[in-house]
Amino acid sequence: MILFWILPLAVVLHITEEFIFPGGFRKWYQSYRPSIASSLTNGFLITVNSILVVICFIPILIGPTPQGVALWLTIVAILFSNSLFHIGSGIKSRHYNPGIITSILFYLPIALYGYWFYISTGQASLGTALIALLIGSSYQWWSLSNHRRRSRTNERR
Repeated sequence: MILFWILPLAVVLHITEEFIFPGGFRKWYQSYRPSIASSLTNGFLITVNSILVVICFIPILIGPTPQGVALWLTIVAILFSNSLFHIGSGIKSRHYNPGIITSILFYLPIALYGYWFYISTGQASLGTALIALLIGSSYQWWSLSNHRRRSRTNERR
């Protein structure tokens, strides 16, 4: 159950790095992907990150049931893919991006250990883990697609 509680803590630390200390994620991301800059509003970022924090508490409420573990694995797959985004963009741009440190220190180890733990203890089947990974890791793709759609809509106005 400790893994369930670590999840929202890691997310809050990551959001803190992105937006409070040192902050600057929005500005960095808009310069990294200028084609979708108009989609990345403060309201959008607040909404998405608030939903993420709330979602992180749902496995805690469900408990360590098969459904709770499957949801936890899905959420952690979102965080894992977010970490890969931060690392990849850091390598590509050769610059620090707000969120890269917490994604490396927290998201990667939590995801790797959590997947290993829940599969090795039989609390999640390999099939459940794979489906959770596919669903969670698709977030980066549909998030970028949504930003592109929103930017096209903003340009037409």
